[in-house]
Amino acid sequence: MAPHPDGAAVLGAELAAVVAGARRRAVRDGDRQADTAHLLHALLEHDPEVRATVGEPRRLARLLGYLVQRSIGYGLRWQGSVEDSGAIPRVPAPAGPDEPAGAVQVRAAVASGAGRDGAARDAGGWSPAASAALADARARARRRGGPGVTGTDLLAALAADPRSRAAEVLERAGVPARELAARIEAAAGEYAEDGEAVR
Repeated sequence: MAPHPDGAAVLGAELAAVVAGARRRAVRDGDRQADTAHLLHALLEHDPEVRATVGEPRRLARLLGYLVQRSIGYGLRWQGSVEDSGAIPRVPAPAGPDEPAGAVQVRAAVASGAGRDGAARDAGGWSPAASAALADARARARRRGGPGVTGTDLLAALAADPRSRAAEVLERAGVPARELAARIEAAAGEYAEDGEAVR
């Protein structure tokens, strides 16, 4: 499924605070785009059901600790690069005037915030991997026949991409990403079997 030009626009009011929080974090971190780690951090801050799904308090605290250390720890190697897990096609665009000589920015063909030359202009846009996760969250909501996208739909989408920054952080914190995605998927299947029509 092709991502919406602004995948966040169709997530609904329930996740508006998460989307806004992820974008604020991207700006605060000085990142050109909001990525899957920004989305994960905002989800944990704003959604109690997501926190409960992650697991017991010590695991949650460890996960938040890794996310908070993004700007000073291993996350430093993310700076100046665009998160792309290969989920959607990418094309190179010329480096901007404020980028190091020879730098090349990678963007999704439909990434939000892109200008005529395809270069992302601000941190309001999404990384290719984040854009794919937002699209996947909408697909998951449709499959379970829910009225809208929930935080756990987005969490499952983030965890299901093994090359995303969100999955990397989950694994480092001792939360097996694939196992988490499978557990959410199984719960969604049980929800559908209880009488909800899957669209």
